[in-house]
Amino acid sequence: MNERIRIPEIRLVGDNVEGGVMPTAKALQIANEMELDLVEISPNAKPPVCKIIDYKKFLYEQKKKQKELKAKQQKVTVKEIRFGPNTDDHDFEFKLNHAKKFLSEGAKLKVYVFFKGRTIVYKDRGEILLLRFAQEVEDLAVVEQMPQMNGKKMIMLFAPKKKK
Repeated sequence: MNERIRIPEIRLVGDNVEGGVMPTAKALQIANEMELDLVEISPNAKPPVCKIIDYKKFLYEQKKKQKELKAKQQKVTVKEIRFGPNTDDHDFEFKLNHAKKFLSEGAKLKVYVFFKGRTIVYKDRGEILLLRFAQEVEDLAVVEQMPQMNGKKMIMLFAPKKKK
């Protein structure tokens, strides 16, 4: 930028400027007359390409674009619901209602059955519970991962269905 450009000859481009190859000193003089900055855009070109712009304004607009892109991104949240292998119907319905709410808000769902102590022998009950859960939410969610043992947990993942 400005005096930091040490190359003797550059190619000048920009608005309201007659472009072409010229000495760096002349390009700097033109930039100073316009009260703008001479900024090196493409240093690897032969000769390097420079542009006369308001550098502070350029940085501001770049920051603004970054902020806009960040605002458009969607953050994916993963909600967890925990069951035991002996979960009763009322508890199941209660947690199912929470799961439906989470899915309608667009969150992913990690549903798991936690086997505590000797309940590990009831793996089949846990799998039945998870598959029943999958049936209940099939209108709202897509199964991302079928029931799978992970240590003392049997985990199943759901993603919300896309709204049409």
